[in-house]
Amino acid sequence: MATPDLVGIMVQDMAASLRFYRLLGLTIPPEADAESHVEVTLPGGFRLAWDTVELMKSIHEGWVEPAGHRMALAFKCHDAAEVDALYQRLVAAGYHGAKAPWDAFWGQRYAVVMDPDDNLIDLFAGL
Repeated sequence: MATPDLVGIMVQDMAASLRFYRLLGLTIPPEADAESHVEVTLPGGFRLAWDTVELMKSIHEGWVEPAGHRMALAFKCHDAAEVDALYQRLVAAGYHGAKAPWDAFWGQRYAVVMDPDDNLIDLFAGL
């Protein structure tokens, strides 16, 4: 059986995207801003990667940029206060807040922001 190991995000501007994900707490070296492929290994061994659109087009002949929201990443926060603070920090940094923090009926504090490529990024913590 194959094991999920990596989620890849296609980006228009590597530096802009990595700046956003650094605000979420990921440790990504500054020199990665100039690369066409970047990946980090998260606690537990799962990897998150970014590839420029140019790289994708060079690998996949006929690649067409998708439209609409096809995936969301969710970042677990320590508590509800961290959800609120992280959401505010991202919005204050100029990123689009898609849904302000709220207490979801499923028992979590939840918020949604958009990264520079309009991917939905969920922030959550148990109530």
